[in-house]
Amino acid sequence: MLVYFVTPQKFKNGVILIGSIFFYAWGAPKFIFVILFTTFLDFHLVTWMDKSIKENRRRLLLIVSVSINLGLLFYFKYSNFFIENVNAALSVFGDKQIQWTKLILPIGISFYTFETITYVVDVYRRTHKPLSKFWDYQLYIILFPKLIAGPIIRYHDLADQIKERKNLVDDKLTGFYRFALGLGKKVLIANHMGLVADEIFGRNYLELDTMSAWVGSLAYTFQIYFDFSGYSDMAIGLGKMMGFKFPENFNNPYISQSITEFWRRWHMTLGSWMKNYLYIPLGGNKVTSKRLYFNLWLVFLASGLWHGASWSFVFWGAFHGFFLIFERAFFGKVLEKIGMLPSILFTFLIVNFGWVFFRIEKIGDAFIYIKRMFVFEFNTTITFSTEFKTYLVIAILFSFFAISKYTQKIQDAIYFNNYNNFKHLSVASISLILLLLSISSITSSGFNPFIYFRF
Repeated sequence: MLVYFVTPQKFKNGVILIGSIFFYAWGAPKFIFVILFTTFLDFHLVTWMDKSIKENRRRLLLIVSVSINLGLLFYFKYSNFFIENVNAALSVFGDKQIQWTKLILPIGISFYTFETITYVVDVYRRTHKPLSKFWDYQLYIILFPKLIAGPIIRYHDLADQIKERKNLVDDKLTGFYRFALGLGKKVLIANHMGLVADEIFGRNYLELDTMSAWVGSLAYTFQIYFDFSGYSDMAIGLGKMMGFKFPENFNNPYISQSITEFWRRWHMTLGSWMKNYLYIPLGGNKVTSKRLYFNLWLVFLASGLWHGASWSFVFWGAFHGFFLIFERAFFGKVLEKIGMLPSILFTFLIVNFGWVFFRIEKIGDAFIYIKRMFVFEFNTTITFSTEFKTYLVIAILFSFFAISKYTQKIQDAIYFNNYNNFKHLSVASISLILLLLSISSITSSGFNPFIYFRF
């Protein structure tokens, strides 16, 4: 960052690109060549597509580019899952199983694959012209703050910023505030939730009492929110420090009054991607009711599979898809009638149950865990530290802070409005404290990666 700030404007993109390549190579030295090769290939395919005047040729190049990227995603992410299920089917009939060396998943492949697809589709639709320089396109894909876990940024939202952006002092300061907030979310809240979640989910589910099962599910529910939203805050903050405006990825999802609203607030850039590049091409809302329900179901099945190659993720997607259809059919009106607080509580509980399937790899085990939440046995052998209880209260307060219009305005003022000198001084002091506390926690604890790194 220091090198970037002192580098002349025309070389700044080069500094970020070199830093981004180094960043990815540090975590995945073998796979950096995969991403470098695919960006090289996609850039030239899309350039040829844009120059072509024949629609058939343009469509063919679109299909080739999308097929290559989805093919690589399938190969690295879903081959193991596919072979395991084929072997399971073969074993039923006593046939010889397929020999297969399990593949390692390149970090962030789901995120940068979707961004690659937005590039070719946006250019094909003539939403935006392609980038003229290969290095600029590579920067769009490999830009380090959002490379590993998003936000998923559509090409036309970032294209002009790559070519030209302002470097304002206010952006550097507010970007730092956002980074420190995200780091605090991850290190001070998510990691403490994760320790308890790992302990409980690592036990024999049949032996869990009701309290332990509920605490485990709640700990994971808050862990995944503060873990992922913390990463997004850090990415948005780092981007802002360099003059980039990344889209928001979370908007207080746990105050949602329906599953439909939850998906407008959770991982918003994935929802936007699914809507624009899958749901609308399938017909969107301009279809019959049956087709609309099918489209919603399909989109959320795809969303579940995008998160991971296992039946539990597919079930998790179908689970949310069911409630979306249920609300569209009639239940949305029921939630409106019962009032804000009951509908928030109901939605939060449904989301909480969903995270159990997200966390546990085997569906059968997840149902056992859910069942233990309702056996009403209270004989826990797990002791919960005062530190965990404190952070659990903090997690609840922060998750539901914006539940009223007044507190929503306070948050919006902190996140988006212009800062006066007093506000800068106050928030800078809090950010420095958060940074120091986070660094202290990092140096005194073990390695704890972000949950969404594995997607």
